[in-house]
Amino acid sequence: MNNWYVFIAIVISAICTFGMRALPFLISDRMKIKSQKLEFLGRILPPAIMAVLLVYCLKDVPSDFIGIGIAKLAGVLVTGISYIWKNNSFLSIILGTLCYMLLI
Repeated sequence: MNNWYVFIAIVISAICTFGMRALPFLISDRMKIKSQKLEFLGRILPPAIMAVLLVYCLKDVPSDFIGIGIAKLAGVLVTGISYIWKNNSFLSIILGTLCYMLLI
């Protein structure tokens, strides 16, 4: 397969992904949509997504606690403490991931 085909496929995929993610923001900014439901979702979804990610991360812990469970629990603790401390999802995910990677 020619490398140009792969490059073109990646560029098209990146443009489509960016467009699909940017479109709702462009539409809502132009229409000035500020409903109570959207504000509620904007307030409740980040912690809910973090909770789902934590449950998914810890689903394997009982089977191999010594090998990987301690590293996962330490990563979760760092993520939780840094989120409570700075209230920044991005920072807490990065710090928790770094802690986990350093421990494994």
